Amino acid sequence: MYLVKSPLLLRWYYPSLLWSKPRTEKVIYLTFDDGPIPNVTDFVLKTLKAFNAKATFFCIGDNITKHPEVFNRVKKDGHAIGNHTFNHLKGWITDDEIYVQNALKCQQLTQTNLFRPPYGRIKKSQVKKLVASYQLPVTGLQAETGNKQHKTHNTSPQIVMWDVLSGDFDQKLAPEKCYQNVIKNTRNGSIIVFHDSLKAFDRLAYALPKVLKYFSDKGFTFSTL
Repeated sequence: MYLVKSPLLLRWYYPSLLWSKPRTEKVIYLTFDDGPIPNVTDFVLKTLKAFNAKATFFCIGDNITKHPEVFNRVKKDGHAIGNHTFNHLKGWITDDEIYVQNALKCQQLTQTNLFRPPYGRIKKSQVKKLVASYQLPVTGLQAETGNKQHKTHNTSPQIVMWDVLSGDFDQKLAPEKCYQNVIKNTRNGSIIVFHDSLKAFDRLAYALPKVLKYFSDKGFTFSTL
């Protein structure tokens, strides 16, 4: 069971999380979870490029280590990177310390201030600990005791949710319904979730090009978070 539109109750309960962007401009924020995956992520990159669209990819650390060449292509194409934990952990049933350490392990690879909890499930206690522990690299190199070392500093991550869930992960969902989920619920500033995974590919391959064309024809642009 899942809801295409994020419920107001959850937005109220987690007010510090990002659910959408400002509604004032015709900009849409496409996001892709669970990659990088060969062929699937490559299809997404090719399709985005055809529409001059940018997006944000919330990557699983384990998949980055397995497919670094695909991960590098995402970055080379100018898309944003987000942290999706190293092992796609479900926060509600995972010990806080294990969850945070798994996210920090992924952060060593992603080096981003964007974080999305897998399944959209994260406890308030995990939010608090993640914010306290998160680190980003300082630009440049710092000379210390005669050696050059990379430095890091603590920074508050932007925990990103969504206001439109395509449902592409649902293998019982017809591809046309996946497409309709998006076009019927998206508006200015919407953050849309797709998945660049094998499980989602049949629906993704059908819906993504149609979504891009539909909103491009209506004068929307597609930006990174």
